[in-house]
Amino acid sequence: MSRKADKPVDGVILDRLYKVIESRKGADPKISNTARLFAKGTEKIAQKLGEEAVETVIEGVRGSKKRLAEESADLLYHLLVLWADRSLRPVEVWSALMRREGISGIEAKKTR
Repeated sequence: MSRKADKPVDGVILDRLYKVIESRKGADPKISNTARLFAKGTEKIAQKLGEEAVETVIEGVRGSKKRLAEESADLLYHLLVLWADRSLRPVEVWSALMRREGISGIEAKKTR
């Protein structure tokens, strides 16, 4: 898959992808895989996310960086579909991450 030369390679792609995913709500499931996922409901979306998580873990253990990158992209896509299905905006997740920045994982778990 090639990318456009004028687009930076960074996390902003997740925000752009989320907007595309949101635009597929109510679209024709015959022409959009994302619309097909929305039509199948939250449980199916969550199932697909779980499948992609397992595939990502497998590639992480196998050691192929290229395959790990591809599976990670699939995992992030399905995570964003779940967020959109549940009306969770990426900025809400980014804010949760920012609140944790600089706090050790051990300390963070104590506050939950």
